[in-house]
Amino acid sequence: MRSTEEADGFDGEASNTSMISGASSPYQPTTEPVHARRVLAGIRCDADYLRSHFGVLKVIQVVLALISFICIETIMMCSPCGGIYFFEFVSCSSLVVTGVLLLIFTLNLHSKVPHVNWNMTDLVNTVVSTFFFLLASIILAAVNQSGAGADVTSVEGSRKSGAEIAAVVFGFLVTGVYAVNAYLAVRRWRAGDGPAGQLPSADYMRARTASRGEVEARPEQ
Repeated sequence: MRSTEEADGFDGEASNTSMISGASSPYQPTTEPVHARRVLAGIRCDADYLRSHFGVLKVIQVVLALISFICIETIMMCSPCGGIYFFEFVSCSSLVVTGVLLLIFTLNLHSKVPHVNWNMTDLVNTVVSTFFFLLASIILAAVNQSGAGADVTSVEGSRKSGAEIAAVVFGFLVTGVYAVNAYLAVRRWRAGDGPAGQLPSADYMRARTASRGEVEARPEQ
């Protein structure tokens, strides 16, 4: 009898020891690699978005905003400089924000944050960019006209005027592209499209009604 009790005691002590050593072991199984793989699996290049109207417009906006920013950066001397600084700020800000949105939509990152209304974010960005690019282009065109008339004979003045004219031309071009994007975004918003990754309102109501019917039918079964 004593040998049996001693064997049971040894087994209990061994199991407790294994549990303690397992709990204190630094090599514990974790789900972080699996979660990381799932997050990385969702990052993919969405070719359908790049081929869509919004994707093509985003690419054109980024390219034209970059060209406008490069043109305005080539101006080394200015008088007055207020219009040039404002155009530089608008072109740089629009380039960064639109480029980030293009990257988010292209890599399908917006599906990872479904709580953000990405369609509304795109709408606000395009409307604001359209307004400020138009304002900056008009101001730069007015400043360029007055500056060119004041110093039209000097070589430096002609170079300055040419760079400003190029910036104004590309500024108005990107304004038109932003305006088209804003028009399409407003149409999408008025059509009732919800945030990215969520169902439209009609489909959501049908799904909710169906789920309620299933819940009510379960007790009868």
